[in-house]
Amino acid sequence: MSGEVDKAVTDPATSAPPTTPTPSFFDRYKKFLIVGLLILVAIAVGFGLGRLGGHDRNQSRLVLYGNVDLRQVDLAFNNSERIAEVLVQEGAKVARGQVLARLDTSRLKPQAASAEAVVEAQQAVVEKLHHGSRPQEIAQAQASVASARADQVNAQQQWTRLAALTDVTTGRAISEQDLQSAKAAMDSSLARLEVAQKALDLAQIGPRKEDIAQGEAQLRADQSQLELLRRQLADSELVAPSDAVVRSRLLEPGEMVSPQRPVLNLAILDPKWIRAYVSESDLGRIHSGMRASISTDSFPARTFSGWVGFIASVAEFTPKTVQTAELRSSLVYEIRVFVQDPHDEMRLGMPATVLLQLDPGARSKP
Repeated sequence: MSGEVDKAVTDPATSAPPTTPTPSFFDRYKKFLIVGLLILVAIAVGFGLGRLGGHDRNQSRLVLYGNVDLRQVDLAFNNSERIAEVLVQEGAKVARGQVLARLDTSRLKPQAASAEAVVEAQQAVVEKLHHGSRPQEIAQAQASVASARADQVNAQQQWTRLAALTDVTTGRAISEQDLQSAKAAMDSSLARLEVAQKALDLAQIGPRKEDIAQGEAQLRADQSQLELLRRQLADSELVAPSDAVVRSRLLEPGEMVSPQRPVLNLAILDPKWIRAYVSESDLGRIHSGMRASISTDSFPARTFSGWVGFIASVAEFTPKTVQTAELRSSLVYEIRVFVQDPHDEMRLGMPATVLLQLDPGARSKP
């Protein structure tokens, strides 16, 4: 019996220790995976905050990232005509008032010359009306009155003699027809005298006020037409509204233009600004006029001076007006940081970094 006990104790099948299951890959590296995942999340959050800007450790500065922006102008002619010449190329710097393009004016110039002649003629008419009759014209009217009066006196005397002779001879010396002819001649001479006298009165009084007003109104209408044609001639030259750079040359000589078709696209050199975004939590610490320092990757050793000129009053990228407490902290507001660039080194769309020196007590102010 003791032999059976010894056999049971020394039997390899019954004396081997129990086997432990092999751990899986996830169980073996679970802690490392969790730590790595947390590190990636932290990096992503930090990168996202860095895109909008952030504070340094002492909470005295705010760093924002944005892009250079500036105003652009699409220049078009006011007239509908064919382009004669375009005087600038892409990239050219132009000054305020510089002529950039011209239209064909071969049909417009004769119209302006004709309108100018019409104005001169009407101006002479108005001056004539204002000056009234010349002394020579008044003297001529007076002479006509004197002549008509003499004819009237002669005709009246002739009729008087014939009438007296008829009374003496009881109608036998003068016929009735001769007497009537003398009477008609006397009446006609009296009418001619009255006409000459009225003509003299008109010459002395001068033109009517209504005639002068009509002449002046016609002159103003002719002058307006002339000014319109002169304005069209002036508009046939396309000039730069301010100092700028030609970005695009959209039309070429020989093409027809209209007010709806721009010929050139200009980029205004001044002002320039950095379009950036600030979070709602930092909005209360910045204000218009705050000084700023701007740097770019193209000029890493240089900084440009600037100031905050515009702060948006409406948040962007918001799905709805009312936000929860968690979403309110993620709202962003556009700001424009104007930059001094006297040498025109910054280009449209260039990435830039804005550094704002914050007031540490700004958050506690009411």
